[in-house]
Amino acid sequence: MSTLPIQRLFKPGDHGTRVEQEDRNPGTLERWFASLHGRLSAPFDSRLGPYRRFVPLVHQAQQQFRSSSDEELAQQAARQRLNLRRHGIDSDEHVAIAFALIREAAQRSLGMSHFDSQIIGGRVLLSGKIAEMATGEGKTLTATLAAATAAMAGLPTHVITANDYLAVRDCEEMSPVYTMLGLSVGNVSQDTPQDQRRAQYACDITYCTNKDIAFDYLRDVITVDSEYSNVTLQTENLYRHSSRQHRLNLRGLHFAIVDEADSVLIDDARTPLIISANKGGEAEEQFLREAYQLAERLITGEDYLVDAQLKSIIITEQGGETLAQMSAELGPLWVGRIRREEAIRQALAVMNFYQRDDQYVVVDGKIQIVDENTGRILPDRSWERGLHQLVEIKEGCEVSKQRETLARISYQRFFLRYLRLAGMTGTAHEVRNELWSVYRLRAVRIPTHKPLQRQCWPARVVADEEQHSRLILQSVTEIHAQGRPILIGTATVAASEKISAALHKAGLEHQLLNAKQDATEAAIVAAAGAPGQITVATQMAGRGTDIKLTEEVEQAGGLHVILTQHYDAQRIDRQLAGRCARMGDRGSYQELLALQHIDSRYRDLHLVADWLAKLVNIGGRVSRKPATLLLRLDQRRTEQYHARVRDAVFKQDERQRELLAVSGRSE
Repeated sequence: MSTLPIQRLFKPGDHGTRVEQEDRNPGTLERWFASLHGRLSAPFDSRLGPYRRFVPLVHQAQQQFRSSSDEELAQQAARQRLNLRRHGIDSDEHVAIAFALIREAAQRSLGMSHFDSQIIGGRVLLSGKIAEMATGEGKTLTATLAAATAAMAGLPTHVITANDYLAVRDCEEMSPVYTMLGLSVGNVSQDTPQDQRRAQYACDITYCTNKDIAFDYLRDVITVDSEYSNVTLQTENLYRHSSRQHRLNLRGLHFAIVDEADSVLIDDARTPLIISANKGGEAEEQFLREAYQLAERLITGEDYLVDAQLKSIIITEQGGETLAQMSAELGPLWVGRIRREEAIRQALAVMNFYQRDDQYVVVDGKIQIVDENTGRILPDRSWERGLHQLVEIKEGCEVSKQRETLARISYQRFFLRYLRLAGMTGTAHEVRNELWSVYRLRAVRIPTHKPLQRQCWPARVVADEEQHSRLILQSVTEIHAQGRPILIGTATVAASEKISAALHKAGLEHQLLNAKQDATEAAIVAAAGAPGQITVATQMAGRGTDIKLTEEVEQAGGLHVILTQHYDAQRIDRQLAGRCARMGDRGSYQELLALQHIDSRYRDLHLVADWLAKLVNIGGRVSRKPATLLLRLDQRRTEQYHARVRDAVFKQDERQRELLAVSGRSE
């Protein structure tokens, strides 16, 4: 049987139906019961037993396809599409046959056959859970099992990755598998023209980034508008030549597999998604320039207070009076107190909290925001409420126009609209409670294909920056002499460039990878396993790119990874550690830290750190246990702060939705 009749009989989702989950706003009691249920059911939902028992079914089913020709395999896939559309994707019997077909297709087209651990991971994904797989365990290949099975069942499937490079690479590398099964595959990246996106999303499987698909969804929301239902769209299609259906990108939100799920669902969820249009003109720009000039004249402690922990500015009563006097002759935009003080607070925030090469970089005379979690540039992002323009004024750049919000949504609410949601990551354990409470996603740890050989060396802690630089150079020199490659992880662009300068001064050749080398990051990271190679990288730059080792490096001890500063979350530290000793390789990991790196927001921790620094021993190191405990507490507080920010974004989004629903407007 060919695939054509099946496609006619069982038509997948189209632009007229736009299937998605309805927004829910549970009450306090419902939230409490859901939380209780989550805690009680976690041990049962995370069991591996049912998934282990599924593996032999796949091996058994695959035996019947071994002797089939490629044409016969395609015919078998066509028949299986019919079975899946009849029986769904929750039946182990039919899913096992689909997995066997996909596994056979991967072996023939790519020369790769899914390991048992990947079969388990694929079944976890298809069941709508998070597959927690160690770095290097082959998440890209694992995703083909769930994606192709769902697509054969008629579900438009989105494989969502963290950046454009991975979306394009994974699509290109895995497309032979899908093609052999008679499935179409497309990809959407930042470079995809707007008029071509609809065709890419019309494929059975689409690889894309979280940013691209969420913004395309918002564009569809603007096109449709809330007063029009799916029935209205279908009616338009019948009676009008230019139905809005033909301008929509997506066919709804059916099934999503989120790669690097913790980064997408947790880290990125601190920032709402906003589509905006230019507004304002010369008067607005002049107003912001005046605001920055006035802010420079105010006195800290008298006119305003800085709360470093909450990253907020408080204008005192004296400051309010001073502002009123200084702005009295500046024009009508300065008359209102609320507008006046809000502009000054934004300007003071730029002066105190936004630093070049930390929160942003300057590229070709333009401000580019740096992702705090990955160290990558976010080229098409801008801050709201005049903040971006104030940073441009601070750096002497051309001032762009302010933006007016047309539509907005949080990542939490967007992903909750999928009928079925799943994800993959190497580090879900630390955020398992938030994944459940927000997305109702359970994380299941997948066993590694080979035993892990990573060595975690004891952390070393020094007091200040000078000792820290010496410690890093000493460690790098010793490991480099053994012929082993070294990957040095830093928290900011500035820190990476400082270490790079120190290595250069010491005569140690190396590669630098931070937000300023975003275009070449994959090539730099891929070469990080060469003998004697030294690579300095911000956060998880190059995430998703395998670091392959030569036999010479393997014999020398494998890749050595150095963490120079705790990241904002412990799981991100684990992600860096996961860069070494992948797939049973040898490797080692060590933290080289400084007490001086404790966040300036936590004054009590700084007092303890200063006390510990006075107890430096002869070797220049403080007592390891209390020092590492203090640094971990600093990190834990930052994690809690970011969790509160994510919760606030989600709640604000819910309130915004309720207000818009009352007014009859969309998003």
